[in-house]
Amino acid sequence: MPIVLNLDVMLAKRKMRSNELAERIGITTANLSILKTGKAKAVRFSTLEMICNILECQPGDILEYVEDK
Repeated sequence: MPIVLNLDVMLAKRKMRSNELAERIGITTANLSILKTGKAKAVRFSTLEMICNILECQPGDILEYVEDK
C-alpha cells in the first residue's frame, strides 16, 4: 500500500511506549499495533488528531506516501 504510517518512528522520537499512547488516546494496544504495522485500512481523523496532539506532531510526520514500483 502506498500510504505508510511512521508511528513507530514518532514514538521513538518522543520516547513513548505504544501502550502509553494507546491508553492516552483511548484505543486498545491491539488496534494501535494494527496502525503501527500498516495493516489498518483506515484511521479516524479524531484518532489521528489525538495522536498528533499527544506526540506533538503533524499528520505529515506520521503519514507518508510511497509510490508503488
